Amino acid sequence: MIPDIKTILYASDLGDGSKKAFYMAAKEAFKHKAHMVFLNVVEPVGTSTTTLLEGYLNPAVLAEIRSEGFGNLQALMENRISEFCLQELSEREPLPYYPVARVEEGPAAEIIIQVADELDADLIVMGTRSRTHSVLGRFFVGSTAQSVMQLSSRPVMIVPIEN
Repeated sequence: MIPDIKTILYASDLGDGSKKAFYMAAKEAFKHKAHMVFLNVVEPVGTSTTTLLEGYLNPAVLAEIRSEGFGNLQALMENRISEFCLQELSEREPLPYYPVARVEEGPAAEIIIQVADELDADLIVMGTRSRTHSVLGRFFVGSTAQSVMQLSSRPVMIVPIEN
């Protein structure tokens, strides 16, 4: 039986070249009339950095900075979705469901899989940058994408993106 694709999780680091992977996720959403969730995972700050910051800023200020940073990321993602819809879909039918933006914190591969499980996503779409142009270098995928492919029980679409 051919599986239905009802929910697509698009995971992005918000890099400049990530637009190509977003377009692929949107293309799949059109094709399958699926929901799309746009996820950005923020890696946790290391213990040394946290200790250093706590030496200069009180916990309330750190919490405010963190909250503001997450809000800025959420706004950036929502802006990218809006721009895509305005620029790319103005002469085309709209996406079946407006994409949802989501920001989470933790180890990227683990969080991507956790969110995919929570959403019961039918497909995970990610971009990866090639680090080298050698044949051997092209064989290996970025570490987060590699981990998600190895650990996920769900289909994963990897889209090569520019550096």
